[in-house]
Amino acid sequence: MSLPGVYETTLKDGTASFRASITHKKKHISLGSFPEEKAAHEAYLLAFSVLSDHTYRILDYKQTFPLSFEKWVILINLRDNGIYFSTPIYLMKTYFIYYLEPELELKFDLEDLFYYASHKIMRRGGHLFVADYGMQVTLPSRYGIKNYAVQGKDFRFINGDSYDYRYENIEILNTYHGVSLIREKNAVKYRARIHIRSYYLVGYYDSAIEAAVAYNKSVDILKKRYPDKNYELNYIAELKASEYAALYEKVKISDKIFML
Repeated sequence: MSLPGVYETTLKDGTASFRASITHKKKHISLGSFPEEKAAHEAYLLAFSVLSDHTYRILDYKQTFPLSFEKWVILINLRDNGIYFSTPIYLMKTYFIYYLEPELELKFDLEDLFYYASHKIMRRGGHLFVADYGMQVTLPSRYGIKNYAVQGKDFRFINGDSYDYRYENIEILNTYHGVSLIREKNAVKYRARIHIRSYYLVGYYDSAIEAAVAYNKSVDILKKRYPDKNYELNYIAELKASEYAALYEKVKISDKIFML
């Protein structure tokens, strides 16, 4: 007879395996698979303790526990907030925390809760991403941060916490390729530059859109001379085709671009 919370199954190679699970508030929760029945039962007992004892906190987790850290967070959130998520989310009053590790917390606004409750965040080589419809989507890209963007130059986390993805904490400084926001005394300008063998100035402009169009104009000129260059044009959704054409014709770029 199996121990409480444990049932035996068989792997494809015929090896015995023991699955642990627990039911809480009519929610059946899998706790994982274990090579030994005793280990599976210990996972069940620990899960039962966590769900019934409010003294257990998230940062009490130890690597020696029979439960994974992900399951630990899921159980504590279910106990405290009465809501089950399949990802390691803990609800706060005005936001939620997604725990990658005990000491690594990602903060998000509640409006993102449905998305991260159904999409697991992964990390590879320092990059955070989710699998979405078979594609790897980086976390920064979901918040308007381009893949080529440089922190501190193109965007910044206002409170200095680069794991705080709440919308009020993310400031996009530069939206377009080749465009940088330049603050000089009391003036704000947008600088467009393009790279050949080094960076060349396209010009300074009053708006990011003007600078983006100027960059595109430079690309069109330079592609004729350097067809092997893989420049990416700026897409400017705010402009109608006729408005874009008029600005493209009007915007001035450095004479040096014509001579490169």
